[in-house]
Amino acid sequence: MGSELVDADGRVVWGLGDPRWYVAAWTSKTSLSALEMTPDETEGIYGRITPRRLLRFPAFAPFLAGFEPYSALLKSLRSVTYPAAVKEFPYDWRLPVAYTGGLLADFAIRHLVEWRNSEQEVAARRQDPEGDRPARLVIVAHSMGGLLVRQACRSAGFAEEVRATVTLGTPFFGAPKAVQMLAAPGRTLLPRERLQELARGLPGVYDLLPTYRCVADGAQARRLTASDVDGVGGDGTLAETSFSWQESVSAVQLPHHEQVVGVNQPTTQSLTIEAGAVTGHEYTYERTTTGVQKVALGGDGTVPMIAARIPDGADIPLAQSHGALASHSDSQIVVEHVLAKRRRGPWLGGGGLGLSVPDVVVAGSSWEASVNGTERAGQPVCSVVDVATGLVVDIPEIRPGAADGVSVALVSPLPVGLFRVSADGGGTAPVQQMVMVTPDTGRPAR
Repeated sequence: MGSELVDADGRVVWGLGDPRWYVAAWTSKTSLSALEMTPDETEGIYGRITPRRLLRFPAFAPFLAGFEPYSALLKSLRSVTYPAAVKEFPYDWRLPVAYTGGLLADFAIRHLVEWRNSEQEVAARRQDPEGDRPARLVIVAHSMGGLLVRQACRSAGFAEEVRATVTLGTPFFGAPKAVQMLAAPGRTLLPRERLQELARGLPGVYDLLPTYRCVADGAQARRLTASDVDGVGGDGTLAETSFSWQESVSAVQLPHHEQVVGVNQPTTQSLTIEAGAVTGHEYTYERTTTGVQKVALGGDGTVPMIAARIPDGADIPLAQSHGALASHSDSQIVVEHVLAKRRRGPWLGGGGLGLSVPDVVVAGSSWEASVNGTERAGQPVCSVVDVATGLVVDIPEIRPGAADGVSVALVSPLPVGLFRVSADGGGTAPVQQMVMVTPDTGRPAR
């Protein structure tokens, strides 16, 4: 959901600059109606919605929480190369990756050809000490964007033109949260229900379904099936199409791949499905010499660590939430080093804090933020910032919690709006999550 979308009249339907819009959108139906798939779109006739640019303002969706803008990452990229060489690829994240990945391949090759013929690149090649070597692509992809790159690599000749790939929190093996997004709403807060109603018709969400063994089956785990998805309220046909696509790209390797993986954040890693109800668990199933064990491996709060890394590939751990990974200063350093062909690693970003906050809370109610990893960070500082104004509205004291290694901060009641919670341990960049505060609609949280 990291691209700004506009309709045929140029009206922004996702990615607005006013964070209060998200509160209104997720507590009503009218604001989100433009994002629903039309009959034409379900038949593969696209073009009603246009992706205009990457997010320039914070965005928010229940379950997934906040999405930070890409402005800092773009500025970082342009600081180490010719600004005109950097091209952003916004895409309609509602649509199937099998479609948008093909668009990425065409877009990237067109840009490469144009850049190779530019005056700046022609002059740079003349000064290249290694000879007149043509420029090649460096792809930087956050979240679903990495799946698009995988699909793009199936296009003839694309992979050969890629010098390096950097993925940030890409769910190569899916995320159990996607199942929770598709489940039929029960007695839950209204914004989560609105997200579930929207997500069930979006093919792009189904491309995020987990493919590893994450569904509880007695003492072990099995893989999610299309029947499971249908049984919890999703579209079994869309799920089957997605599983087939995921299988078709499972062997595709990304060229010269650096994968940044979010760690230390409490993350849904497995599921229990009973009588159509979905329950998420912050542990996964790992086979050991003594049998199958439940192990909490964490992740970025949305994508489990084990799902964000392709085995046998070099991975760079960063303690940050999913939506903030691309804006993380350490992520930008990784990308800059790849782009500038500097010597890289080993990276030491995995020792930071973990932060867990509710995605949605009701105005007038206090709530807790949980912080783990404080034993590695001394005394961290927690702050709450109003996204609309940029002002700090609370600095709750972090105190030891009931669980070992977990501290808690009691956040004072907040007004309706969008807020950014940060935990700063004084080491790497503060870990951040967004929380949406809504009017009291009489819906209890579940």
